[in-house]
Amino acid sequence: MKSLLPLLLLIACLPARAYEPKAEQVVDNVYAIVGPLAQRNQDNDGLNNNSGFIVTNEGVILIDPGASMLGAEKLAGAIAKVSRQPVRWVINTGGQDHRWLGNDYFAAKGAELIALERTAQTQARFAERQMSSLKGFLGERLKGTTPRPATRLLKGDKARINLGGFELVLRYTDAHYPGDAWVWLPKQKVIFTGDLVYVDRLLGVFPWSSVIMAQTSFQAMEGLAPKHIVPGHGRVCGLKQARAETGDYYDFLVNTIGEAAREMEPMDEVINRYSRLPAFEHLEHYDNLHRRNMNQTFLEFEAM
Repeated sequence: MKSLLPLLLLIACLPARAYEPKAEQVVDNVYAIVGPLAQRNQDNDGLNNNSGFIVTNEGVILIDPGASMLGAEKLAGAIAKVSRQPVRWVINTGGQDHRWLGNDYFAAKGAELIALERTAQTQARFAERQMSSLKGFLGERLKGTTPRPATRLLKGDKARINLGGFELVLRYTDAHYPGDAWVWLPKQKVIFTGDLVYVDRLLGVFPWSSVIMAQTSFQAMEGLAPKHIVPGHGRVCGLKQARAETGDYYDFLVNTIGEAAREMEPMDEVINRYSRLPAFEHLEHYDNLHRRNMNQTFLEFEAM
């Protein structure tokens, strides 16, 4: 055992291996890149979310370009292992950093940046705050990252576009961030949900989130009956897992915590009463997020 001690100490002192994104095929020509469940850090360059891409005869459609220039470069490397086609279009599903701050990297290479109007407005609104926050996580590895909101803006609450022969439908969810959206491929029955769906880890509720909109949007997504769900975080899944780990949690927040707020029950008592939920305790980040999520839900309903 003594002879192993120096080796174990050496292994413990080695730097963490940098995250390298890998593409996994969902259906023909449609791929997901599943990020780690950990917080943003210098090893993952802010890529703690899921992205995806579609390979067409006219170029690649990238869905969500990462949170930094270096993160975007890593995504480009993962795409290049699958296709020699250039990234011609970048679609942003939201205004959170890893949904759009890699835009500039791909735009500099000729890609068109596409989003619904309110999505781009949210990007501009939160850009300074997100860059400041990311500096704390990424340090010098944030250098070269330039906020560039989407430039091709789609009007309406829902937009249908055709790129490279693929039909895509964007629709607002307004869940995690104002202006968040999903990307639905009706022919392939694949949906990229952005930060509407989380599996393997607990979803987060921010002061600017809306659990009411999230519940409504999740139910609308179920109505599409997708065969393959690429969630905002966690493994590619089906409706059963998405319902169990996201839909049921939205229902709890709205129907239980929201109702308690409507009835003007004391917030602390309500949060303590539901601090343990066995159905969700297995999810990553439960201990850090669950009480905060209930608190934010209570505040959303109190403000109504």
